[in-house]
Amino acid sequence: LKISNVSQGKKFTTVLRLSQKILKEYDLCDHCLGRLFAKRLGLASNKTLGQKIHKALKKKNTKCHICKNIFDSLQHHLVKILDVSSDYDFKTFLVGAKLKPSILDRDDHIRSQFKLRGIDSIKTSITRELVKQFAQKTKKKHQQLDPDLTLTVDFKTESYDIQSRAIFVSGRYVKNMRNIPQKQKPCSNCLGKGCLACSRHGISEFDSIEGMISRYLFEKFVAVQVKITWIGGEDSTSLVLGSGRPFFAKMTNPKKRSPKLPKKIKADKITLRSLKQISRIPAGPMQFVSKTKLLVTTENSIRQEDLTKLDQLRKSTIAIYENSGKRTEKSIHAICHKINSENSFYLFMRIDGGVPLKRFVAGDNVFPNISDVISNKSKCDTFDFEEIGIVN
Repeated sequence: LKISNVSQGKKFTTVLRLSQKILKEYDLCDHCLGRLFAKRLGLASNKTLGQKIHKALKKKNTKCHICKNIFDSLQHHLVKILDVSSDYDFKTFLVGAKLKPSILDRDDHIRSQFKLRGIDSIKTSITRELVKQFAQKTKKKHQQLDPDLTLTVDFKTESYDIQSRAIFVSGRYVKNMRNIPQKQKPCSNCLGKGCLACSRHGISEFDSIEGMISRYLFEKFVAVQVKITWIGGEDSTSLVLGSGRPFFAKMTNPKKRSPKLPKKIKADKITLRSLKQISRIPAGPMQFVSKTKLLVTTENSIRQEDLTKLDQLRKSTIAIYENSGKRTEKSIHAICHKINSENSFYLFMRIDGGVPLKRFVAGDNVFPNISDVISNKSKCDTFDFEEIGIVN
């Protein structure tokens, strides 16, 4: 460290005078002493400047009044965060610190007492040193905004928190078997929050579409939790065919960031297709159109001429009323039908997503509806999805 030109020399002389006043009252380590004046002198190394000041004033570097020589323990904490991060894939990182309030108070008091402004805080100085050493060891890049990995060192409790940036995927699932529910019941112990009993997953069983997708993603990304955003839904008895139902998933705290994802994946009783990483989940509800097949049973026997009345629904709009008073409109793009038995028929439709199909058949606050159009009280026994397309 060289203080060469005249201007810098004068500044350094002023720094020495003030340092002498400070050191008369407080013992400071090289890091904390240098930090008080590094920006004033335009220097990068707090420690080197502190050493130079101590040497010039012939002062010994004893136990620091501000940090209690916390910088001497940084190597110990570095080893710890290297250990806790060793299982994680990451390219960028951020290090944070939690300090005892007394350290922060002593730092604030000295800066206020000696009217020292525009100085990095003790916390900034500690984290900067940890960042420098961690980057050297891992060859990874420090990044303030949205890093892959965020490490927090708690100097109060000597504990270490690690958070990996969430990963998002999109995909589709095909369901060729009946009696599989879409959503999984939460862990009975924590009600979905995550606990030791469910390995922090929030679910402890994997016998639903959600459970089967989650288990695959848990294993592939070594994630803690998976949150799925559904594009529509179906009954447990429904089939989902064709290219499958689209969905999005968010993986919390994943250890693996770039696992290979096959185009077609057998995940227990379902098949996953087109699984790929995306930058984020689209905001707001997504519009989609479904090609559906319904098995409808009727109270009275059905005739072909009755079913012909359903043709009037082609390219029509239906109104859906909720108990809350909310009203939504959906379109029927295509419709056809086929008698199955005296009291049942198949109904094939291409219809906007979000239509409550059982209510549409029964006439439960949906107008027009199947029961009214054919003047025969009807019930939807099963409904399957033959294709689902997202509307761009």
